[in-house]
Amino acid sequence: LNVMIAARPSKERGQDFCYIFRDSGAVFRPFPVFREPSMRVYGLKNCDTCKKALKWLKEEGLEAEFHDVRSDGVSEAQIAGWAKKVGWEVLLNRRGTTWRGLSEAEKAGVDEKSAIALMTAHPALIKRPVFERGAEVLVGFGKEQQAALKG
Repeated sequence: LNVMIAARPSKERGQDFCYIFRDSGAVFRPFPVFREPSMRVYGLKNCDTCKKALKWLKEEGLEAEFHDVRSDGVSEAQIAGWAKKVGWEVLLNRRGTTWRGLSEAEKAGVDEKSAIALMTAHPALIKRPVFERGAEVLVGFGKEQQAALKG
C-alpha cells in the first residue's frame, strides 16, 4: 500500500481534528489534536466574578482552562510569581470573609512574605480571578482586564 500522509486541521463538533489523507485524497482517519490552553483562569468555582469571567471569555471566543485554587490547589511558588508580576498588594483580597476571619495578629504588619504565606494557607485570600496567559498575569475582572484580554 502506497500511503502519503498529510495532516490538515479542521473544526468538527467544536473540537480541533486533523485528518490523514491517502495519496488518493480519501480520508484515512480523524484524530483529535490536543494542545495546551492559551490561557488559565485561577479562582473559586463558586465565585460569582469567576463565573462571570468564564462566561465572558466563552462569549468572546477566548479559550481558557479553569483551575480552582481551593480544590485543585496552588503552590507558594506560583503565588510568589504572581506577586512579583502584579504586586502582592494587588493579589491579596482584603475584602472577603476569609480576611475578616483572620486574627488581628495575622492581619497586622502584613508584608510580601507573610501575604504569600497567608494566600498559600488560605487560597480564598487570592483576589479573583487570576488570568495567566503565557508570561502575562492579570488580576480581577474589570474593564481594564477585559480590554487586555481582548488585545
